[in-house]
Amino acid sequence: MNPVFKWLLGTSLVFLLLMAALAWVLQRWIGTDDVKARVEAEASSALGVAVKLARIEVAVWPLPAVALQGVEVQTRPPLSAERLEVRPAWRALLAGRLELATLLVRRAMLPQAGIDNLLATLQKKKRSAHAPSAQEPQKASNSQYIPARTVLDHVTWVSAKGASTTLDADVRLDGAGLPDSADLHILHGQFQGAKARLRRQGNEWTLALDVAGGTVKGALQLQPASQTGGEFSIKGQLQTRSLQVAALGGPHPILSGQLQADTTLSARTAQVGAISEVLQTQSQFTVRHAMLHGLDLAKAIKTVGLSRGGETELDVLSGQVTTQGRAAQLTNLVASSGVLRASGNVAISSKQALSGRVSVELASAMLGGAVGVPLVVSGTLDAPEVMLTRSALVGAAIGTALMPGVGTGAGASLGDKVGTGFKKLFGQ
Repeated sequence: MNPVFKWLLGTSLVFLLLMAALAWVLQRWIGTDDVKARVEAEASSALGVAVKLARIEVAVWPLPAVALQGVEVQTRPPLSAERLEVRPAWRALLAGRLELATLLVRRAMLPQAGIDNLLATLQKKKRSAHAPSAQEPQKASNSQYIPARTVLDHVTWVSAKGASTTLDADVRLDGAGLPDSADLHILHGQFQGAKARLRRQGNEWTLALDVAGGTVKGALQLQPASQTGGEFSIKGQLQTRSLQVAALGGPHPILSGQLQADTTLSARTAQVGAISEVLQTQSQFTVRHAMLHGLDLAKAIKTVGLSRGGETELDVLSGQVTTQGRAAQLTNLVASSGVLRASGNVAISSKQALSGRVSVELASAMLGGAVGVPLVVSGTLDAPEVMLTRSALVGAAIGTALMPGVGTGAGASLGDKVGTGFKKLFGQ
């Protein structure tokens, strides 16, 4: 046997034995109740909420790591994880710096109510802390404690309404804390089977999402802040193709059909957590073979009044959508089928309340002639309502008395025009 090979083999065996001995010693020390109690106390003090652990152990495969078993953060409701593994960056550790290379979260249960409770506690704790004086040295950045890689294994998030989503994810960050890559797979929940892939090229990221039988693809661009703590901006362009809308609307979708859309988005903020509140989007969309659930437009006209429930079948629904945070504005809406044609504008508030106006023309077979009838849209996304405007109701009543059938729609249309004229005349 080659002497050099023997020396390398012997050195490797000695190194492995030393590592095994070190792991055994660490396991014996770190697994004690005293160490566990100290870690629980430190974590509870940092979070402001009691933290309980089943045990602490040292993992040696595939890389050495410290593992926390049976983690429970006692919020209301509690946040829990079967296992948390933290792997340090060994090169930095040998240089005397503590940096996190990988964080593994396995089989965690994260209810949104518990997350909100924890965030409120941390905010309260932050406000109660004394602000450091100008003479006090500033603390070192906590960016070293942000792991370069985070792996989620069967992590379940429970929404405020009780709907759960279980996912796997793998996110890698660069030295500045920006994502280099991200992969996500929804295992259970509303979007079960959905997969997302994000890849970075300079200050641009490419996104590919497979969801609801369709795809969303595009690019996102980042303009970094010019100074520390300043605002950064995000812009993007997305193309949505062949997406089944009903699969995105929960157990009781308001709309079904096949969606095609082109979207531009932008956001400017100094805080990552505020992106969802300042994000603005503009989309041109078309939904083919659409079905509007919870609303029967033809029935709303024929009954000359409030309409709840029912369905409206459409060949095509198209328009523009503009969003600001959680609020949305639908404009230039055009819907058509063999029975009716509709157009109008509808606003959706951040609380999902509807407001707007739609003009509906029923075919001659429905009312004896194609007549545009104005409808006011109200209610919520879960329970939409439409009714004739007040002036249209008066016209419809007169039209029905004079000419039952066609007179209803014609009178409603005429009444609305007269009402609009009086509003302009008296400035109301």
